[in-house]
Amino acid sequence: MKRIVLALGGNALGNNLEEQMIAVKSTAKVIADLIEEGNQLVITHGNGPQVGMINLAFEAASKTEAKTPMIPMSVCVAMSQGYIGNDLQNCLREELLNRGIDKTVATIVTQVLVDENDPAFKNPTKPIGSFYTEEEAAEMSKQGFDMMEDAGRGWRRVVASPRPVGVVESEAVRALLESGQVPIAVGGGGIPVRSTGGNGLEGASAVIDKDFASAKLAEILEADMLVILTAVEKVAIRFGTPEQEWLSELSIEEAERYVAEGHFAKGSMLPKVEAAVQFVRSGPGRRALITMLSKAGDGLSGKTGTVIHA
Repeated sequence: MKRIVLALGGNALGNNLEEQMIAVKSTAKVIADLIEEGNQLVITHGNGPQVGMINLAFEAASKTEAKTPMIPMSVCVAMSQGYIGNDLQNCLREELLNRGIDKTVATIVTQVLVDENDPAFKNPTKPIGSFYTEEEAAEMSKQGFDMMEDAGRGWRRVVASPRPVGVVESEAVRALLESGQVPIAVGGGGIPVRSTGGNGLEGASAVIDKDFASAKLAEILEADMLVILTAVEKVAIRFGTPEQEWLSELSIEEAERYVAEGHFAKGSMLPKVEAAVQFVRSGPGRRALITMLSKAGDGLSGKTGTVIHA
């Protein structure tokens, strides 16, 4: 039996509510296959389109006569965890019961701790939400939002993307896992929080990369494997060129060399490879797998995917 943290990519969830309802049904079948084989699974997921829709909805509402207040990004992430988790846990529970497997699937609204001194907070660059005029942006700045001009198209809110340093509810995840249940956690990278001093926590204006949050959770839970599911079957170097080469395995040293040489795109494969390396380095015998959703089972049995190892 392996303890696995399974990080679902956007293709496992769709781009809107209607697509999500369809996508999670096929996603649940793949996850159920892995559970049926006897693995302990923790499920994590992204929330890019979903948290964007929530943020845009509140932005639009703030411009109506009702003047609904804008809400912090941490609250948007919490909302996305709830409604993605609801669909995912219901579909997976049904699929498991159809196979005669009686396991609770539970979404944990998960806070992920970030360091208030992380350099990312001094240079927020992650654009979110709609475009504003310069005048509107100035007013937003007065309300405490960081704004940045976006390639001549207008002004947008920007937030930091710090690295996670802890998962507040990790012991709740562990308790579910060790009792034979299936937890869904750190959705969308987790709700970003930082310490207020003492025992308090407050939401941070940030977006945490879900692959790094998944790697941190896997490290804390002492998982055997981190599986990052994406849109391609394997990692490639010189991607999209005539010299493209698919990779079946990578040592930490090889992965870091390819990162330094710029083989992986920042908003795509780079964080996945870096998160995989981070997890593998965190303890002896740990391995990471990067592959596509439909090939997850084959990847775990060594038939495909890219394995990162020490």
